[in-house]
Amino acid sequence: MDEQSLDLGPDSTLLLVDDDEAFLKRLARAMEKRGFSVETAGSVAAGKAIATARPAAYAVVDLRLEDGSGLDVVETLRERRPDSRIVVLTGYGAIATAVAAVKIGATDYLSKPADANDIINALLQKGDVLPPPPENPMSADRVRWEHIQRVFELCDRNVSETARRLNMHRRTLQRILAKRSPK
Repeated sequence: MDEQSLDLGPDSTLLLVDDDEAFLKRLARAMEKRGFSVETAGSVAAGKAIATARPAAYAVVDLRLEDGSGLDVVETLRERRPDSRIVVLTGYGAIATAVAAVKIGATDYLSKPADANDIINALLQKGDVLPPPPENPMSADRVRWEHIQRVFELCDRNVSETARRLNMHRRTLQRILAKRSPK
């Protein structure tokens, strides 16, 4: 899909909620170029306030925000506007959170990094047809690294507990954690 305007219907309002300010600004510019009327929020509180006051036809919501879960914004938007199309984004891909996001009303679930075209494909997908796979999906090494980081955070950064839960030797986990994230 190129950067020309799309057929968005009579309402092209889009709510973007992400605490990564640089990503939020880039995505907002890309979506405006494609014809969306964009409103941005950098927190759960701001996202819920906008969703309550001016529920958008489309939304892209980050799952993990500094002040809580983006799923709260999804719920608020779904209550105020049941027909909205919502895509949940996260850098911490997990089946459980994907299922939770879809159960409360998200249209789709994408792992970061997702580009504007992947997001638009997910937002505009009609019916039960799955959107095409992303152009640049995460590598298997990156998915593994993301999973380890997520479990490590859930275990309050306790290496021994994380290693036990992942059924991994503690020193092996320490070596993995010491390395930079794979591409």
